[in-house]
Amino acid sequence: MTKLLSDFAVGQRGRITKVNGDGAIRRRLFDMGVTPGADVMLRKKAPLGDPLEVNLRGYELTLRKVEAACVEVEV
Repeated sequence: MTKLLSDFAVGQRGRITKVNGDGAIRRRLFDMGVTPGADVMLRKKAPLGDPLEVNLRGYELTLRKVEAACVEVEV
């Protein structure tokens, strides 16, 4: 089942399958290590849902909800 990273519940895990978005956002995500095949886990959500903190490739990364909505993950 494929979900957007922005729709994950805290503690949910998956593997990135696709990174969407226009040039600047997509490039920024790739530069931070958000690439297909990487395992990801949602650690925390801010009270209003933005930003999100994820574990990715052994480090913690904070993403805006708009950026997380560009990442498709296989649950």
